[in-house]
Amino acid sequence: MSKLDAQLLAAHAQDDKAALVSLYEQAADEAVSLDGACFYLTHAYVFALELGHKDAPHLHARLAMHGRV
Repeated sequence: MSKLDAQLLAAHAQDDKAALVSLYEQAADEAVSLDGACFYLTHAYVFALELGHKDAPHLHARLAMHGRV
């Protein structure tokens, strides 16, 4: 298991949605495929929307750039 995977699991266990926004965006940045990146970006975006997080528009724009919204 990678360090990022462990951090994601820990953030889920603690229901730390702010951390999940950042961690899922990091996972998207490290993904090896566009589909994988958009999968992680979608998760980051959903958690950002739930929180009213400042990065929600940025995440939406990244998804829209790939026709995923």
